[in-house]
Amino acid sequence: MYTLYKLYCIGSSKKTEMTKNLLYPCVLAIICAVATADEPSPLQDFCVADLTSYPNFPRVNGLPCLDAKLVQASHFSLSGFHLASNVSNPLGVGFVLAAVGQVPGLNTLGISMARADYAPGGVAPTHTHPQASEIITVLGGNLLVSFVTSNPKNNLISRVLRKGDVFIFPSGLIHFQKNVGCSNAVSIVAFSSQNIGTVLVANNVFGSTPPIADNTLAKAFQADKAIIDHIQSKFQSLAYLDMREFVHVISVSRGSKHLSKTIPQFIAIL
Repeated sequence: MYTLYKLYCIGSSKKTEMTKNLLYPCVLAIICAVATADEPSPLQDFCVADLTSYPNFPRVNGLPCLDAKLVQASHFSLSGFHLASNVSNPLGVGFVLAAVGQVPGLNTLGISMARADYAPGGVAPTHTHPQASEIITVLGGNLLVSFVTSNPKNNLISRVLRKGDVFIFPSGLIHFQKNVGCSNAVSIVAFSSQNIGTVLVANNVFGSTPPIADNTLAKAFQADKAIIDHIQSKFQSLAYLDMREFVHVISVSRGSKHLSKTIPQFIAIL
């Protein structure tokens, strides 16, 4: 009897250990799935943004919903994407947006898009979108598109796109676009977020407020402090480096005083 009991205990112990070994990976997988989810799925048909709520109400993954009785078809549409944006600026690039600030029906849906126009040589400088992956389709012209992989490899993935070509920028990776043709180029870009977030590498590093200490940057870039000071002076003083100047926002009459306002923080550029 004791022998049988001992064997049973050993068997139970092994089963318990096996259960634990299986349980830990399952729990870890669930935690990782929750932690890496970009945006939760909507729990209703739609949640048209009540733009008048900004900035009076806290936002959690979007804006408060407009009363469903006030929702109109115009809240889900936007006209004017056929219009080119102004590229007469130092970077030679301009954008037209279709984000939640322009299309309130995008609120909580986790998608947005933009039109980008480039003069010859125009460039959307190195930047990242922490909250979205990006897919670009070229409608005309020749665009050099590139992104850099994470440390330690830092591989440059690059290609020249022509009319009809598609390219993907993974979420969070540094990337840029440049018109390498002799005529204007245009592209349509889609994002996996209604509010993509944009980190302009040069602006953030050299144009922060207050500025990052020049000796810190000199060590990071292995450059002379005088060179860092020179670059910082450009980014601290030139107003055009506020990228909102490159964004053309389509003005649309919504037929409702509740939805006639564009929120600056939703002016998210490529």
